[in-house]
Amino acid sequence: MSQPVPAASLTGKTALVTGSSRGIGADTARYLAQAGANVVINFRNKAPRAEKLATELRGLGVEVLTVGADLTDAASVSEMVSAIKERFGSLDILVLNASGGMEGGMAEDYALTLNRDAQVGALEAALPLIPAGGRVVFVTSHQAHFIHTTPTMPEYEPVARSKRAGEDALRERIPVLSEKGVEFVVVSGDMIEGTITATLLERANPGAIAERRESAGKLYNVSEFAAEVARAAVEPIPADNTRLIGDTSSFGV
Repeated sequence: MSQPVPAASLTGKTALVTGSSRGIGADTARYLAQAGANVVINFRNKAPRAEKLATELRGLGVEVLTVGADLTDAASVSEMVSAIKERFGSLDILVLNASGGMEGGMAEDYALTLNRDAQVGALEAALPLIPAGGRVVFVTSHQAHFIHTTPTMPEYEPVARSKRAGEDALRERIPVLSEKGVEFVVVSGDMIEGTITATLLERANPGAIAERRESAGKLYNVSEFAAEVARAAVEPIPADNTRLIGDTSSFGV
């Protein structure tokens, strides 16, 4: 893996990446640890994967805390924040990566509960630990970010709308964050090859990923996109609080 964040640039800092036992979250945690950050790995039900990743990252000389927490459960989130406070005292970087909504067997409003309500709940629970100079990063997709102007495939639309609702709800908190000296940035990417969402979409709509790849010219893989998320945690914030990763020519602004 390349190193998108300069080594030692985050030494002494602490980062929480939600949904980081695998995929984009795990690679983002790796990049932040490579840059010297102590890392909190959050998982819902992948404890063995989380512990395996933690062992790997401790080998980089950083401190790692693994915390099982369901973001849709306020008490669970509160316990996670308490564990972070007890271990590290503060939290410099909050990466809101966990999302979902295409899983089977969930309640009808699960996507909105996870992608909007839980994101805001996690931010509000963690905010007392984030000092001035801290940063919040929200991870989303072009299909969600541009859903108001560009339709997406029907199988993904409920998730896209729920993620956009989450983005909007978080953006409403920018004045409060700014007052505390905390920065906020949205990282939006195209469909990411190798993610659970891409796999589920392909299952529901065979050929969808190949079609999008051909239209965009290139789709980022998990590691490439995670590198962009890690950069968003340290690089200057764009004026519109948004980093668009990959082709956007087919999306209406």
